[in-house]
Amino acid sequence: MAGKIIGYGSYLPSKKLSNDDLSHMVETNNEWIVERTGIESRNISDPNVETTSYMASEAAIKAIENAGIDAKEIDLIIVATTTPNYVFPSMSCIVQRETGAINSACFDLNSACPGFVTAFNTAQAYINAGQYETILVVGSECLSNYMDWKDRGTCILFGDGAGAIVLKKNEKVECDFIMRASGKRGDCLHCESAMQDVEQTDAFKESIYMRMKGQEVFKFAVTEVPKVIEDLLAKIGKEAKEIDLYVLHQANKRIIESVSKRLKVDILKFPMNIQNTGNTSSASIPVLLDELRKKGELKEGMKLVLSSFGGGLSWGATYIEL
Repeated sequence: MAGKIIGYGSYLPSKKLSNDDLSHMVETNNEWIVERTGIESRNISDPNVETTSYMASEAAIKAIENAGIDAKEIDLIIVATTTPNYVFPSMSCIVQRETGAINSACFDLNSACPGFVTAFNTAQAYINAGQYETILVVGSECLSNYMDWKDRGTCILFGDGAGAIVLKKNEKVECDFIMRASGKRGDCLHCESAMQDVEQTDAFKESIYMRMKGQEVFKFAVTEVPKVIEDLLAKIGKEAKEIDLYVLHQANKRIIESVSKRLKVDILKFPMNIQNTGNTSSASIPVLLDELRKKGELKEGMKLVLSSFGGGLSWGATYIEL
């Protein structure tokens, strides 16, 4: 038993920040960014309006509408985020309020960029265990709130947005996954919390921005992502060529191309929207799924592999049939 995706939704802020815009903020240019990342622009939220919970709710409303169900049918809401606008209540409780899913349980999940995949797998486990039948899974991020706009190594990479899907119990579809982590490498990508009872030194203020050792994260991703996908394919007894689409976390075009080469799978099976969105962390995969749905590129019966990686360090891969 598994959850079948019956609804998709997404929300991206209207404000666009281009590479040329960034060239006036840090020492960079469009060619340099595109060559190294594939990113041309990213969406940046209005911090007074487009909060993490607002974007999550907007994406969720669209997913419920696309699913054609009453919000009261939803049993559970899981929101994946690393950038909540409240410590509490949870983002999922706010999404419940805004969508009218009054019969749902709610909780948030923090797994950095793999957050959506982790939340998706968690939802599938609940459905397989017979605990819930209809689950709303959301990934939402306001990464611009944690950005040092003087740090070229990070500010060129990230954007804001939210994506959501609705899962419904179905005995005909299959789902399986592998999740992994390496906490000893956590310093490669981190962001400290702004605790109130510590001295507000310049060093402390610097620590609460997102920091990343780019080359180490890149080497980790091009090694571990294809390996976990290969292990997942072996687990489910399928060959790489049998998969219709590989929907990967949109972090870096070169990483996705490297995974394609390692798996010996045509790059056309690796859809990308990173050029327009940048890295939206836990929102990237559901935003891309909704984009593919709108283009008519998701068909009944297709076999998909979702895979993501990020802070923790953590990573994983999921097999799902549409």
